[in-house]
Amino acid sequence: MRFSLTFAVLFILMGGLSLLISGCSSDEPVAPHSQPVGAIPVKGMPTMVDLGANECVPCKMMVPVMEKVEKKYQGKAAIVFIDVWKDKEPAKRFGIRAIPTQIFFDKEGKEVHRHEGFMSEADIDRVFKQMGVS
Repeated sequence: MRFSLTFAVLFILMGGLSLLISGCSSDEPVAPHSQPVGAIPVKGMPTMVDLGANECVPCKMMVPVMEKVEKKYQGKAAIVFIDVWKDKEPAKRFGIRAIPTQIFFDKEGKEVHRHEGFMSEADIDRVFKQMGVS
């Protein structure tokens, strides 16, 4: 019992994320908007990037939030989703340790906030308000 618990903890800490990032994919769109990875952050516009996967449960919980946020901030901020199970490069580029991860960039492209896990609409609104986006 102790061995299997220790093994499970080590698996999660040492290799679980790499298996998650490379292990699954789906053809279903998960988020309302996508951008080429090289175009993130969007030039001249505050940007929120949600890095997750179509088959990740907390990521799926983000879909309705992302749809609302995209409508709310249309023309004020770019809202982007990247499926890191389909494309591993963004996970490396942005130093992702867990999914979902939300990264906020100001209009100059500087990272100003990062959050791991499910993020509520109210929490997203709070970050955008701190950034001066209303």
